[in-house]
Amino acid sequence: MASTVMPRANESVRPVLVYLVTEDWYFLSHRLPMACAALRAGYEVHVATNVVDGGAAIEGYGFKLHPLNWRRGSAHPRDLIRIIGEIRALYKRLKPDLVHHVGVQPAIIGAIAGIGLPVVKLHAMAGLGFAFTSKTLRAKVTGFAMRLLMRALLNRPRNAVLVQNPDDRAAVAALGISPVRIFLIPGSGVDTDALVPMPEPAGVMTVGYVGRLLADKGVRSLVEAHALLAARGRDIRFVLAGEPDPANPASIPQSEIDSWKQIAGLDVRGHIDDIREVWAISHIAVLPSRREGLPKSLLEAAACGRPIVATDVPGCREIARANVNALLVPADDAAALAEVIDRLAANREMRLRFGAAGRAMVEAEFSETRIGEAIVALYAKLLDRAAKPV
Repeated sequence: MASTVMPRANESVRPVLVYLVTEDWYFLSHRLPMACAALRAGYEVHVATNVVDGGAAIEGYGFKLHPLNWRRGSAHPRDLIRIIGEIRALYKRLKPDLVHHVGVQPAIIGAIAGIGLPVVKLHAMAGLGFAFTSKTLRAKVTGFAMRLLMRALLNRPRNAVLVQNPDDRAAVAALGISPVRIFLIPGSGVDTDALVPMPEPAGVMTVGYVGRLLADKGVRSLVEAHALLAARGRDIRFVLAGEPDPANPASIPQSEIDSWKQIAGLDVRGHIDDIREVWAISHIAVLPSRREGLPKSLLEAAACGRPIVATDVPGCREIARANVNALLVPADDAAALAEVIDRLAANREMRLRFGAAGRAMVEAEFSETRIGEAIVALYAKLLDRAAKPV
């Protein structure tokens, strides 16, 4: 059910909501439906982020933009102290009722910046990221420090945590965060009017991947699965739509990506503005990730009626449901990945059945209207809770 927001003492003043996001493109790609729902519900919506080329688009939606000098991925104390100070000064100036921190790093930095300020802080964990999924020494050390900070910061008054799947809810609770502070909303919503079921394309069987080119997304397993299928003589094209992310330690080197472009049947396309172009040419959507929050690429593929092959890991299995609309495999298992892709490629009836089931699932559970109503209701609940005497 849609919820209205509680105005400030002066009823002509709208409640102020700030989204803190590392990158402008990520806000536009992954949090826009939520922000639009908040704007419609009566909030004055601000976006604080590093601006590259998305500033005009953000302001075009009616949001107030605050560019930050944020070096995503940097853990240098000088950079951290500077950005904490920059964000704290912004919060003092705007006096927001609610801030929505998007991601683990914004959650920690935003929580520190907001200490002592009378603002409700919602920390959205869009997956737990490199520090929690990688097995490298750097990730283990970083993850240990982040767990300590999260436990200390996110249990403070006026703090709440938003997760996208039950596994992440359990993981956050295991950090020592009080369960009463943890809320679950599955993703940020899909535009089911713009993304509609598509007929299967003609021509060679095509598997589509959409996402950043990261080791943690399982892209190397995907390339290896393609090689295994090619060795069997299977004529299956793989389309990779995405770019590396140098700020992420799991980013695949450009030199390695360039070498993939020389492989027959492996179509590395880089960033695609209109994702419908990928699903229009693909028979199957694939995501062999090690862990997700709730992958937008699979939500969009399902909305377009595409069957899914994904790993049986947190996040993926929320939208990729075994033998309903997807076939699942273990993470980092290229042989299993190749096997199920081959199986689905050979079974048109299964592809069509899975595609129809996925579309129905998105309409019932993951539309941007449904998710927008849920986030606005949560905002109202948190503000109401904060207004009550302790």
